[in-house]
Amino acid sequence: MRTEANAAATGRLSGFLENPVVGMAPWIVFSLLVGPGRFEIAVGVSLAVIVALVVAGRAVHRGGSWKLLELADVVFFAALAVIGALAGDGTLRWLETYAGEVSNLALTAIAFGSMAVRMPFTLQYARERTDPSLWHAPAFLRTNYVITGVWGLAFLVAALAGGFGDLVLRNPDNIWTGWIIQILAIVAALRFTAWYPGVVRARARGEPGPGRASLLLPLAGLLVPIGIAVLVFDGNVWWLGVALIVGGGLLTKTLQARVQD
Repeated sequence: MRTEANAAATGRLSGFLENPVVGMAPWIVFSLLVGPGRFEIAVGVSLAVIVALVVAGRAVHRGGSWKLLELADVVFFAALAVIGALAGDGTLRWLETYAGEVSNLALTAIAFGSMAVRMPFTLQYARERTDPSLWHAPAFLRTNYVITGVWGLAFLVAALAGGFGDLVLRNPDNIWTGWIIQILAIVAALRFTAWYPGVVRARARGEPGPGRASLLLPLAGLLVPIGIAVLVFDGNVWWLGVALIVGGGLLTKTLQARVQD
């Protein structure tokens, strides 16, 4: 019984680690945490996440090769930790302000760069969950190009939003540019990553796949908590918060009805 339980736990951990979103977790954590007075905390937490993921990955996949995203994780955040430890006050202030945009732009470059060299970074994760006979199938490769491209766009949107808040609004903690837009971009990419493979598999079988309503439903569900956050933290546009709460609730019900049909 214990052996079976251990095998089941190992299988669940392996499935978790084979998701490309896991490789992006340190970057997502960092981009959301970093800000004035939070650079060291953001780097420390992100580095701890990387170490835990690498150790778990080596324990589950003994002898497995390093992935592009894992190498980028270790190099980028280890370098930030060293720079942060040695930096003067002026450099540290710059890092606290712009490191979130730097990390998002770095991920954008990794995503589109990996596509340019014909190795979209999601491909290494997808191959661990797919029969080797399908590794070179056009549909399999195209799926990974599309998903990697969506992640590249999501991080580009996050970088542009953060840059607008820092350079134009001069407010790194602006709720829209520092949090809402960036979170929506990441959640949209997460949802697309889960949704799109099912669409491709359904098309291959000649069957109707999951509709766009199922893709948009989780995003609609976010509108209500976003509206509440606007009411709490940005009372100057309270009407927008109310509109998001009402509109999010109505849109969620409409999409749920379409998904169930």
